[in-house]
This record gives sequence, C-alpha cells and structure tokens, in this order.
Amino acid sequence: MRDETSLTPPVSINDGPGGIEKKLTGIPRKSQLALLVAPSALWLVILLLLPLITMIGLSFQKSAFGADRSVFTFASYIDFWQNTAYQTLLVKSLWIALIVAVLTILLAYPVAYYLAFHAGEKQGLLLTIMIIPAWTSFLLRVLAWRLILGSNGLINTFLLWLGVIQEPISGLFYSVNAVIITLVYIWIPFAALPIYVALLRIEPGLLEAASDLGARPWQGFFKITLPLSIPGILAAFLYVFIPTVGEYVTPALVGGPNGLMIGNIIWDQFMRGLDWPMGATLSLIVMLIVLLPLIFMAKAAQQTGIFGGKSE
Repeated sequence: MRDETSLTPPVSINDGPGGIEKKLTGIPRKSQLALLVAPSALWLVILLLLPLITMIGLSFQKSAFGADRSVFTFASYIDFWQNTAYQTLLVKSLWIALIVAVLTILLAYPVAYYLAFHAGEKQGLLLTIMIIPAWTSFLLRVLAWRLILGSNGLINTFLLWLGVIQEPISGLFYSVNAVIITLVYIWIPFAALPIYVALLRIEPGLLEAASDLGARPWQGFFKITLPLSIPGILAAFLYVFIPTVGEYVTPALVGGPNGLMIGNIIWDQFMRGLDWPMGATLSLIVMLIVLLPLIFMAKAAQQTGIFGGKSE
C-alpha cells in the first residue's frame, strides 16, 4: 500500500492578500543564486569589463603619461580616419582572417566527417591524435614553420633535391602566404571539433531514409548532412576568424614586413611607440568591426532557427 504523503509534490501554496506564493524544494533562493554567481561575475568584471572601460577611457586621452593624460580629445580617432595606412592594414587583416577561416573549414570538414561517420572504434584514438598538436606551445608550432618555409627549409630543400626548382622559392617565407599557411595549420584541430560535434548530432536514420527514397550519397550529403552541420561550421568560422583578425605573433615570426597585420601595429603602439591612446583606439575599432557582424549573424541565426530555436 502506497504512502499518501509520498504522492504529495514538493510544492507549498499559500494564498494571501499579496497573491499566491509558491516554494519549490531543490530550487535555490535569490540570495543563494547571487552567492553562486558572484565569483564568476566578479571574475568577469575584473578581467573583461574593467579592462574594456580602461581601454575606452584611454582612447580619448591625449597621452597616457604626464599632464596630457587628463586632456580629453578625439585625436586618436581622427588620426585613424585620416591615416589610410591604418585602414588599409585593417582591411588586409580582415581579408587574411577570412581566407584563413574559409581554408581551415574546407580542410577541417573532411577530417570531422571521417571521424563522425567512418572512424568506427578508432574514433577516440584519431580524435586524440588530431588534438595532440594543441598540447604543444603555440610559439613552438609557429617556429617550426619557419624551418619548413624558410629559404633553407624543408620544402625548398626537397624541391631543390628533386630538381623541380633551381633556386629557393622566396615567396614561401616572410609573406602573407606564410602567415595564411601557418594559421590554417594551427586552427584546423580547433575548427574540426565543433564541426565534429554537429555531425554527431545528425540522426543516422535521416541518411538511411534518404537512401531508401532513392537519394544518392552526394545528394544525402548536400541536402541533409551539410545543412544540419551548418551550426558547427558557423561556430568553427567564428572560432577561427575572430582571433585571427588580431593575430600578431604569427605575422611577426613568419610574415615579415609583407605579412604585417593590425595586431602588429597595435603592439607597436603600446610597446615601442608608447602611444597608448592610439593603440587603444585601434583595439576598440577592431573589436567593434568583429562584434557587429557577430551580432548580426547571431540575430539572423535566431530568426532562421539554425541553432534549433526560432523567434516568433
């Protein structure tokens, strides 16, 4: 015989002049929620909001040192607007980031596809092998490409040995091509992971049903697999594009004068030129340019329901 008290839900309802009060057991109170959120919120304020506010204030100062630090001015923004060199370098950085993101996705998608549908029992092992390069230092991986792309590097030495070329290819190193090749190599494992997760969520029954209805494998891919993996592709694109725009280590090590990006100029303004207001201005402009398309893409994804939810 069942205990009647066990059938009573853990809800207490009290009618009063103020209305109905419900207390659900297991749900923390507002004070408890505030206590739980406080460490993360404090961390967010210290590491994100305060630096951002500092950068905004710094961009409107005449100088970061001396008496001019208290002078409010728009000089840095006017200088950016009038100096076409800054604008050209910013457009170049955006273009490089776009190329790197697209090439990375094109190379990472087949890897993720194989891991999701054809790796079988070796899936875990191959996934581990794919992310092993990420365990090593970012700087070491970039320096390794200096040895591969240099005039006396692996590629030129091998081509000279085969007799394909008579002298080293100079365009491989200290160029935009070197920056793109190195960044694509670095980002492939990170881009493959969100695509891999998106592919794993696809129900195998959808592809089987398409095959039963007469669809060929390539038709099933373009009509089922590819559309359903778009959330992973977008996540991979943003994961690669956003940090690549402000990249400065890779262009400095393998790009040379021809492969400079906006991140190198920002570093120079802070560390060498000591023009902190200009460096802060460039940083904020890069952030806004990257943030606006991100907001637009998120809004479009919400309206189309591409991530599973569609606004009415």
